[in-house]
Amino acid sequence: MKNILVPIGTSPDAHETLQYAVDFAEQFSSSIYVMEVFSAKSGAGDLKNISEKVEESSKKHIKEVIEKVDSRNVDMKIATYNGDLIDGLKEIDKELGIDLIIIAPRCNDIKEELYLGHTTGRIVKRTDIPTLIVPRGTIFKPIKNILTAFKSGILTQRRILEPLKIIKKKFKSKINLLLVKTPGYSDEDLKINTSLMDLCSQLTVTEHATTYLGVLEHFQSTNPDLLCVFRRKRGFFKNLWEKSAVLKSEFSVRIPVLVLSVKKD
Repeated sequence: MKNILVPIGTSPDAHETLQYAVDFAEQFSSSIYVMEVFSAKSGAGDLKNISEKVEESSKKHIKEVIEKVDSRNVDMKIATYNGDLIDGLKEIDKELGIDLIIIAPRCNDIKEELYLGHTTGRIVKRTDIPTLIVPRGTIFKPIKNILTAFKSGILTQRRILEPLKIIKKKFKSKINLLLVKTPGYSDEDLKINTSLMDLCSQLTVTEHATTYLGVLEHFQSTNPDLLCVFRRKRGFFKNLWEKSAVLKSEFSVRIPVLVLSVKKD
């Protein structure tokens, strides 16, 4: 886990997410790229240098956020991008190779009733980079117990599990697998990939209308430090993808959520 990207917005609590990222990165000797996206177009006359001025302002803001955290000797670099957030993430990933994005559930959304805001929702939906969603105010602690929930045991590529393997190895984590049989499941879905089975300490099979409901049923009994789900077109975050934000009442898990790359469409 060499490079970790931390997109920050205008929230006054952005340093909390960055501090968690620093504490996490320290465990793996990772570098952190603190990113802010802005949108400015240069033009003739007085607008000629507006992009440079906005970029300078963005860098200043990032430096102010960095000054609020204990760097713990973690290598932190500034990354800015003029344009769309998703385009910026993909561009930086192409250039540097990003192993993990760490972000708060809500970036610039001020609606307190929301769990996942528009910005974070776009990242979860539209990138294939593993993403760790960290609730604001979360203090880093070793990840000892992980609940990994899914509706299909099919894996298209072994590398999808790499972040989970790295975390398990570092913290000697216990991984509980939760296979949720949803309406329309096939026999193939019930055949769990051997790479996934090799990671698990316990397997539970349940049946619900959605993976999400299965997680709610078993969450308290497993008491995980981390919830791991898969980014899929019709998977755990299905309801998030059908609207721009999700309410806390619909998803109120107050632990980090690791979203892994596309597993099966």
